[in-house]
Amino acid sequence: MGSVTTERLPRVRASELVGRGWLNTGGRDVTLAGLRGKVVVLDFWTFCCVNCLHVLDELRELEEAHRDVLVIVGVHSPKFEHEADPAALAAAVERYEVHHPVLDDPELVTWSAYAARAWPTLVVVDPEGYVVAQMAGEGHASAIAALVEELVAEHDAKGTLHRGDGPYVAPAPSSGTLRFPAKAIELPGGNLLVADAGHHALAELGPDGETLVRRIGSGERGLTDGGPDDARFAEPNGLCLVPEQEREAYGFDVLVADTANHALRGVRLADGRVTTVAGTGEQFMVGGVENVVLADEGGARRLGPFDASATYDPLDVKLSSPWDVAWSDELGGFVVAMAGHHTLWAFDGWKLGLLAGTMNEGLEDGPGASAWFAQPSGLAVAGDGATWVADSETSALRRVTGLGGGVAVVPEGVEVRTAVGQGLFDFGHRDGPADQALMQHPLGVATLPDGSVVVADTYDGALRRFAPTAGEAGSVGDYTSGTRLAGEVTTLATGLAEPSGVVVQVGEGPDGEPQVHLLVVESAAHRLTRVALPASLAGEVLDGGAHRTQRPVTDIEAGPLWLDVPFVPAPGQKLDDRFGPSTELRVSATPPELLLSGDGTGVELGRDLVINPEVREGVLHVTARAASCDVVPLGPDGEPDPDVFPACHLAQQDWGVPVRVVDRGEPGDVPELTLPLRG
Repeated sequence: MGSVTTERLPRVRASELVGRGWLNTGGRDVTLAGLRGKVVVLDFWTFCCVNCLHVLDELRELEEAHRDVLVIVGVHSPKFEHEADPAALAAAVERYEVHHPVLDDPELVTWSAYAARAWPTLVVVDPEGYVVAQMAGEGHASAIAALVEELVAEHDAKGTLHRGDGPYVAPAPSSGTLRFPAKAIELPGGNLLVADAGHHALAELGPDGETLVRRIGSGERGLTDGGPDDARFAEPNGLCLVPEQEREAYGFDVLVADTANHALRGVRLADGRVTTVAGTGEQFMVGGVENVVLADEGGARRLGPFDASATYDPLDVKLSSPWDVAWSDELGGFVVAMAGHHTLWAFDGWKLGLLAGTMNEGLEDGPGASAWFAQPSGLAVAGDGATWVADSETSALRRVTGLGGGVAVVPEGVEVRTAVGQGLFDFGHRDGPADQALMQHPLGVATLPDGSVVVADTYDGALRRFAPTAGEAGSVGDYTSGTRLAGEVTTLATGLAEPSGVVVQVGEGPDGEPQVHLLVVESAAHRLTRVALPASLAGEVLDGGAHRTQRPVTDIEAGPLWLDVPFVPAPGQKLDDRFGPSTELRVSATPPELLLSGDGTGVELGRDLVINPEVREGVLHVTARAASCDVVPLGPDGEPDPDVFPACHLAQQDWGVPVRVVDRGEPGDVPELTLPLRG
């Protein structure tokens, strides 16, 4: 039962592409027969998934380099109910600059035909219509590039390769002051600064939220420092104003989470100058090799696996899709929501370190060192020092306390508690007691003057309010780890177009009393919208129902189960054990009782599990990674060329597999669950 293989799959004819319709094709349907003669890569994705967005970026260069022989087809198989809306999908295809045909697969028909089990999943089909590879997760760009070159050479020689344009038809460009804005902040003087993600720039608007004052950034995707006309961003999201007393020390006024650049950028408002202050521009891959400077070891440099127990020179460590940033007086620095690998980080301008999270995706409360997040995308610091987190993939609102240790990695005393949210697969629009309330992929959060919290409930198109039970908001460190926060959830506004950020503005009402307005970033409507709050701040109690992700449930028999995660190094590559074991497999379950044995971490990409017959359903959490490197050419002496250092490539994926436990049948071979990492 070896887990690392090197042969191609048996020749299996690719299943037809079936769905509701097509985007980016000029209204025409695409068939596999019509793609015969091309190398085809099917990219199963959903637009909520940050890993899927990473893969879109990984494929861009490959797509441009081989447009005459390669056709990438996005198969959009939605996780959330909102993602099944065809208008929302069309907006996402535009937002993320998808330049290939996209099949709308809301019923997961094509997803099921290809036995996909994870977002993202990639399937390579040869010019004769046969599946030659299937892989899950990120980090496969080099493998696909090598496989494309191999298939092109093979089918060019056979005469089965057809060069020429593919079926992609570019949509008409859109225009407007803002394009898919993400977050906003209020500047000194009353102007507003907006992360104009679709324009890869920042937009400064007047107090009315409409008048354009200036742009910072050229509007071209890229990572370039400089003045406002030359600097480049890539899908910026979070913004944070540096406290006035700290601006001289930092040398900039606003910190920007430059998401698709995997970087933090500093902006000087006086002249609009942009400077990269953290990140290398490359994406951090869990388990990857880092070339970093340890800030707490006097600038010593070392090459090796990432060390979660160290702080780093901010410009020498890779980040992964930072989505929001917030200043914490208690921390003495910024909290960074690192959506790409499900963690929170701390940054003080000179050091960068892990603050909370294990890089596993899920909903687990407790000490920061063991808590799980799932694509944290919104941050707000309350008056009591607690940091509220919009944890998007679990549709959750979380609270992090105990940040007084400063910028030290996972400092003692950090605790994570959940107020709203049930897990990766449960969502909806339901108000009431917090432990029963539901949201749908929230991206923004802010605190209100009374200590309650407003959430931009993005995929429900709503603003929600969480009011903690009296005594909860200020309780720091006096509770048992893992207990939920008590409170009530209500709805403040509905009918919004993917609200992704909220700015709380307190002004004077007509009667001279303080009046609170919420400035909402309506991302899909390309605008800012003001919402006046009722004096009571209470909101309505609504129940739009509960939903579960409609992924096919996998039936598994109680008792022994063999978990197999095949991995095939790409052509011209081999497994890379220069910095330790080349593979790693982590297995856990929700509930934990689902597994009688087999949980934990090991180096083999295959494992014997034992499924508990008394637990009838749950989720298997499987995380796999595999490191490979280029094969070094031999020199004249027959030895590897010492002047060539082989490039390292890392593939990784997290699976959350919903399972239903069935009774074991007649005795026989141990059943298998196969999750191809690259096979």
